Amino acid sequence: MSAAAAAVLLGTVVTILSRSHADRNVYPSAGVLFVHVLEREHFKGEFPPYPKSGSSPGDASNDPITFNTNLKGYPDRPGWLRYIQRTPHGDGVLYGSPTAEHVGRPTVIEITAYNRRTFETARHNLVINIMATEEFPLPYQAEFYIRNMNVEEMLASEVLGDFLGAVKNVWQPERLNAINITSALDRGGRVPLPINNLKEGVYVMVGADVPFSSCLREVENPHNQLRCSQEMEPVISCDKKFRAQFHIDWCKISLVDINKVVPVYVTRPDPGTGVLPEFGEYNPPSESLRSRDYFSDFLVTLAVPAAVALVLFFILGYTMCCRREGVEKRNMQTPAIQLVHHSAIQKSSKELRSMSKNREISWPLSTLPVFNPVSGEVVPPIHPDNYETTSMPLMQTQANLQNQITIPQQRPSGDNYVMSTFRRLEVNGIPEERKVAEALNL
Repeated sequence: MSAAAAAVLLGTVVTILSRSHADRNVYPSAGVLFVHVLEREHFKGEFPPYPKSGSSPGDASNDPITFNTNLKGYPDRPGWLRYIQRTPHGDGVLYGSPTAEHVGRPTVIEITAYNRRTFETARHNLVINIMATEEFPLPYQAEFYIRNMNVEEMLASEVLGDFLGAVKNVWQPERLNAINITSALDRGGRVPLPINNLKEGVYVMVGADVPFSSCLREVENPHNQLRCSQEMEPVISCDKKFRAQFHIDWCKISLVDINKVVPVYVTRPDPGTGVLPEFGEYNPPSESLRSRDYFSDFLVTLAVPAAVALVLFFILGYTMCCRREGVEKRNMQTPAIQLVHHSAIQKSSKELRSMSKNREISWPLSTLPVFNPVSGEVVPPIHPDNYETTSMPLMQTQANLQNQITIPQQRPSGDNYVMSTFRRLEVNGIPEERKVAEALNL
């Protein structure tokens, strides 16, 4: 390696190290909007040029870079300072409005840049030295709500300059400063839908040294207040001076004269040094303390519930076992006819249960015919013991009917007798004789 190349390489390394550790100082004024842009181009030189595989070295300049900002020694930024970066391929912006209580105290902000492709980092410090101004605070302050802007668009110097120029034409002050810019999302606004190029909206507060113009006070008249309550656009004569670039919601404009605002002083207690006062050394209890006997407490804890449970057990046992009336006492107090009916019902129920166990047993003799209705002879049992009723057809005809009884009957005139036929049937195993047909009267 030649001496010239070594010198160039050494100079590059020194430049990178100096950029990584150098502190940058800025001097904003209290009560005036502070905007600091974190440019990606400024941090690209601090990352080694590692080209992507299969691409030219120039493609490494478009690496995604994100930033992390915090107060040195703390995890977050000061309360008055905000940060926004929409995409890793865009610049980050620090913005806010420092107050008078921060004057004279340098605020060191650590800025860490992350290369999302190579996962390398670079860090440097931003020292914010807040300066006091004689014209702070400006006595007349107006806050506008711009619907067609996002906060990063409004923070651009040319856009903010155009808006201050439009306000100056309407207000005509000698001194006009932007005091603060706040996103509508920080005021409880909703994220807009990604249609029709909708914006989040932004609040811009400006201050001037002269009273509000008549155009700005038009929103306070009763007619415009009524239109605002009905969610209608108020009629403002100077709206056309903003309409070309900024869509202002005049119902949300705020006009504040700090000369008429009554200051409220809040007394805060002295936080102190944070160290507890001296109470001396710790004195443990002496060894002469008498031990306590917990046996009596143990007995009371167990004996009382056990005694109550035992008493309740005896009461319940006496009620259930010794206070029963018994069957004899019940029979003595029940009328005799009711007992007879009850006994008959029980006997019938027992007989039905015993009969339902075997449905093929013989029926009681009281339900069977015991003699022939014509001859008067005693009828033998209808079925033998080995008779099977399951093989009989369900519908018996005259031809296959086996047990038939033919009874001669006397005619009223003419022949002496006419024959009547009876058929013996069984229904559910119950034998029964029924009359089937009768001869026609001649």
